[in-house]
Amino acid sequence: MEIDPRRLRVLHEVARRGGVMRAAEALHLTASAVSQQLAQLEREVGLALIDRSQRRVSLTPAGRVLAGYADRIEDELAEARRELTLFTERLAGPVTIAAFPTVITHLLVPALRALAVRHPRITPVIRELVGPPALEELRLGGADLVITERDASLPAPVQPSLVSRTLHVDEFRVVVPPGWPSAPTTVAELAAAPWVAGPRDQACGQALERLASLHGFAPRRVHVIEEFPPTLALVAAGHGVAIVPELALLDVPEGFVRVSEIADVGARRLDAVTRLSRTRSGEPDPVHAVVIAAIEEALVDHLRAADALQEPGEPVS
Repeated sequence: MEIDPRRLRVLHEVARRGGVMRAAEALHLTASAVSQQLAQLEREVGLALIDRSQRRVSLTPAGRVLAGYADRIEDELAEARRELTLFTERLAGPVTIAAFPTVITHLLVPALRALAVRHPRITPVIRELVGPPALEELRLGGADLVITERDASLPAPVQPSLVSRTLHVDEFRVVVPPGWPSAPTTVAELAAAPWVAGPRDQACGQALERLASLHGFAPRRVHVIEEFPPTLALVAAGHGVAIVPELALLDVPEGFVRVSEIADVGARRLDAVTRLSRTRSGEPDPVHAVVIAAIEEALVDHLRAADALQEPGEPVS
């Protein structure tokens, strides 16, 4: 019985992702090509591996057994790649990083420049993805590294099979329109103000909920915006006030918005999340490690830039 390992990988993806369509997306194949590979694998082993009797494709008992072996083969290949990297001392290969716009702009872009110089054989692939979908892709192998955010006051989520490393605690600021005669100094002054709010499941939205609960008011969420450039544009045009992290203020032109003097707004926590190593050595993937190091170096540069911002109460420069 000859088994083509390339077809085992197809079966492995179908098992992990629960269907042909999602496996095809992960493998950059058509659904028809995945189905053909599975059919050929069934001919090779002489057994039905896919239960096609229902609308949702599922594995037969034989398919689940073979998929288990395919999973272990993937682990062995990951260990082989790690050991060969140590042999050659030349880091290489693709790394898929899932992140959101502020991190992509201020951290990943400079990190990629540094990687291109120091490790030109590493090929970063950036995907704009945030929240549970990003972590799901990480678990399924569609991403190698995910940058996450959450309100720092919230407990760390339980993430079996994943490892988190804190990159940065990004302080929140309350911004108001530049035309206001003076910037507010307390949250109470903003109880009746219109808010350009972040979604409730994202860090800025979580921060607004926390402040509103703490100070006993119901925020008027006039606009709900995910990204910071349109949020700041709405504030600048006088349509409301907003909570944004300092990282989002780095490139804001002078006088565009006014940063309030309100203290104790909190912060968002930025984490680098990778899969827990299942290799015999237990060591993290060296390619992922140098990518995280490059991001941390970009953060140092960000902090230097943040120090150059004007004091609270002045227009952003």
